[in-house]
Amino acid sequence: MNPENESVIKDIVGSIRKLVRAVYLDSQKMSRQFGLTGPQSVVVRLLLNNGSMSSAELSRLMYVTPSNMTGIIDRLEKKGLVERVRKEGDRRIALVVLTKNGKETSKNVPDPIEKKIIKQLTDLENEHVQILAMAMNQILNLIDTKDIEETPLELSHSVVPPVQEALQKGGTRKK
Repeated sequence: MNPENESVIKDIVGSIRKLVRAVYLDSQKMSRQFGLTGPQSVVVRLLLNNGSMSSAELSRLMYVTPSNMTGIIDRLEKKGLVERVRKEGDRRIALVVLTKNGKETSKNVPDPIEKKIIKQLTDLENEHVQILAMAMNQILNLIDTKDIEETPLELSHSVVPPVQEALQKGGTRKK
């Protein structure tokens, strides 16, 4: 290791650990406060924002296997937050629908840490966003994340364009 970089490298790794810990604590807080895991909160938010959906649609949107999605929906159903309703016109398909309790809960679930990061990134100059994107992509390439699928983020339309624009100008991750 280059002695000149040793301190900076330790700071980078420490910052990554701190970020991972912040994500974990955010997830734990959500679990304690609302009794929801991260994936469960994503499902209720998707249903609130998009209306009823099939488990297959939810599975594709969240990049999880259909069997994992079945387990997530089962647990949400036991909590009384969703129910499965047969689709009119095609009884083979069950739609996942928020219950009244599910709607109330999903309205109160705080934004995930990703949205907080996105909000702060939109306030930065484009050049800074590009630099951060390139640095993150370099770190991801160093640890070989090409086999890890990205998961979609729920972004409001007012947030998407500046972030996408900055990323498209040179900060996109190479796969």
